[in-house]
Amino acid sequence: MTYVVGIATQVGVYLIAILGVSVICGFTGMFSMGHAGFMAIGAYVSSLLSMRLGLPVPVSILCGAALATLFGVLVSLPTLKLRDDYFLIVTLGVGEGVRLIIQNLTDLTGGARGLTSIPRFTNIWIVLVCLLLTIAFIKAFLKSKFGRNCIAIREEELAAKSVGISIFRYKLIAMTISCVLCGLSGGLLAHYMGYLTPNLFRMVKSEELIIPVILGGRGSLTGTIIAGLLLLPLPELLRFGSAQEWRMVVYAFLVIIVITFRPSGLMGTKELTLRGIQDAWRKAADWLHSRRKGEKV
Repeated sequence: MTYVVGIATQVGVYLIAILGVSVICGFTGMFSMGHAGFMAIGAYVSSLLSMRLGLPVPVSILCGAALATLFGVLVSLPTLKLRDDYFLIVTLGVGEGVRLIIQNLTDLTGGARGLTSIPRFTNIWIVLVCLLLTIAFIKAFLKSKFGRNCIAIREEELAAKSVGISIFRYKLIAMTISCVLCGLSGGLLAHYMGYLTPNLFRMVKSEELIIPVILGGRGSLTGTIIAGLLLLPLPELLRFGSAQEWRMVVYAFLVIIVITFRPSGLMGTKELTLRGIQDAWRKAADWLHSRRKGEKV
């Protein structure tokens, strides 16, 4: 039972970061391959503040998220005007650059050996509360003018600009929210695991954060959550022999299958609502009733 709770806690922590990536990638249309770097900043800053300065862990986690956000905003100011592949390449370089800086600051971060004896704080209930608050916040954001403008930019940037939407402003807002959530996720992860190494935040981690957004549907919050819940436990399910090393191959295979047969993702732009579940249940019941009636005839 403890093992299952531990896996669920890690899934919840990473799901917060995935939802952060969905804001910038899924709902604003800007692909980023550097969000593992923002997770790393949140994780290391919160750990150092709680270990070296003795700050309360919740305060340290919030400070880590704030610094990750500040760094993300500073990086975004000169780069958000870039389009498509150029922005992707810049974020890739930022993510790897953050990891290499952490790895080379041996006196501060422990270098490749990482940090140990980080105060434990995160548990399943804290993660669950943070996750629910994150989902509620993103849902409210998407229903607001800010979220609708971000979606308009994703759909057609030129048309959004022609009706007076400030492209740079709303991209910056989306990037800020994304960095806050990734920094928060990094802080929660550090204070759950109790240790950190730079290898936890390699480029592969950024790929693991963006793949559920693509598979679930770039316009669906529900789809992203469902895909994350399916993919995040996968490394544990493959924990036998050398199968775990093949998880990225499995991810790539799933991406190819979904893109081939459902390019918009599992949910597309649809959301799973209570009314939708009731309608689906009613249709299924009507179909079964019609089948039984046909068999009797």
